[in-house]
Amino acid sequence: MNFLGNILWLVLGGLLIALIYYFVGLLMCITIIGIPWGMQHFKMAIGSIFPFGKKIQ
Repeated sequence: MNFLGNILWLVLGGLLIALIYYFVGLLMCITIIGIPWGMQHFKMAIGSIFPFGKKIQ
């Protein structure tokens, strides 16, 4: 069930959300103050590609 949910999520908008997170992360990393937030955006992008079956701690 996780596999099917991940494929549906990816097709129906997960990829777009991940691309937005990556783009915003790059924008945040332009300044020194924004680097910690930019790195968190990269982590959120990875979690938004295949969210089913993952645990966030």
